[in-house]
Amino acid sequence: MQSFDVVIIGGGVVGSSAAYFLSAQPDFNGTIAVIERDSTYAEAATPRSAGGIRLQFSTAENVLISAFGAAFIKSADEHLRVGNEGSGVEFRENGYLFLATGAGLKTLLNNQRLQHELGAATELLNPRELEESFPWLNTSDLAGGSFGPVNEGWTDPYSLLQAFKRKARSLDVTYLQDEAVGFDFAGARISAVKLKEGGRIDCAAVVNAAGYHARTIAGFAGIDLPVHPKKRYVYVFDCREEVENETMPLTIDPSGVWFRPEGSNFICGVSPEDGDDPDCLDFELDYRPFEELIWPTLAHRVPMFEAIKLIRAWAGHYDYNVLDQNVLIGPAPQVPNFFFANGFSGHGLQQSPAIGRALSELIVYGQYRTLDLSRLSYNRVLNGALIREANVV
Repeated sequence: MQSFDVVIIGGGVVGSSAAYFLSAQPDFNGTIAVIERDSTYAEAATPRSAGGIRLQFSTAENVLISAFGAAFIKSADEHLRVGNEGSGVEFRENGYLFLATGAGLKTLLNNQRLQHELGAATELLNPRELEESFPWLNTSDLAGGSFGPVNEGWTDPYSLLQAFKRKARSLDVTYLQDEAVGFDFAGARISAVKLKEGGRIDCAAVVNAAGYHARTIAGFAGIDLPVHPKKRYVYVFDCREEVENETMPLTIDPSGVWFRPEGSNFICGVSPEDGDDPDCLDFELDYRPFEELIWPTLAHRVPMFEAIKLIRAWAGHYDYNVLDQNVLIGPAPQVPNFFFANGFSGHGLQQSPAIGRALSELIVYGQYRTLDLSRLSYNRVLNGALIREANVV
């Protein structure tokens, strides 16, 4: 029988960030195990994400969480270097550009006020300024746009995951390829994690970082976690005409369609309507969103995108908080040594540094020491004090 002080279920970018920050805590002298069901990460959410990082949120905590994430990723070599090996993490700071018609302009303005109060450099641009800054853009039906030129852009998700994992292992974190299938309890506390391959791991604390499988893990403790697996598609296309993509930001159309450059090509996607977004665990592709909505939108918004060719596509999953689309972090009220880090709703990669740091503080000190994320606890599920995030892409 194995024994660890902390067991983290899920070795993706959130679980590996938590492992790194906890193992790097000067006041933590315990042992850590990370249970990952698939060490190849073939079906994990992290490497299938678009790697976006932005401060343009409508919730204060999200702005501050991503501000720390951007700063951490930009200085990843300082934190995640192992010996002479750098982190391998790069940040393409091309920004995010949210576009709006008249109906959505007030929302962008309100969001910008909040973002400025919290130190973000968000710029509100009128149609003329949009044309000057982004000459490839059709602004005929736009009332304005919100552009984040600093601490916004994207990184390679798999590189960040591997950098966290490599650094955590150098700090004596143990990674186990197995699957959690249940808990043993001593009173109200988890005393052990049961494994699919047999055996159990005694522990003093458990972190649920299981991504889109998080609800299953919470169910082992009798907790109904409002985090559901939702499938998303990313489509890769090539443009026949040359489009300036060196400085092109990740752009979000008023329709919800988004696109950004990826090497010499482009990637794009869109979230489905609420009534057409069932729980899903498969990876089957559906090209109808591209053909029926995305392509016509791209051709309208960027006239040179009328002549594009779809190259390939992939599917991944959000761990989607169906109540308010914000992360649930902190101990379960019913099980005090069971910590949530779930329901990122597509923001897990950019939020992983701050969430990993926050979890380490809760486990070591029993409270937040840097960024207070108390409002994002599971208590809001129980008392109905939801915090709705308006800017979900």
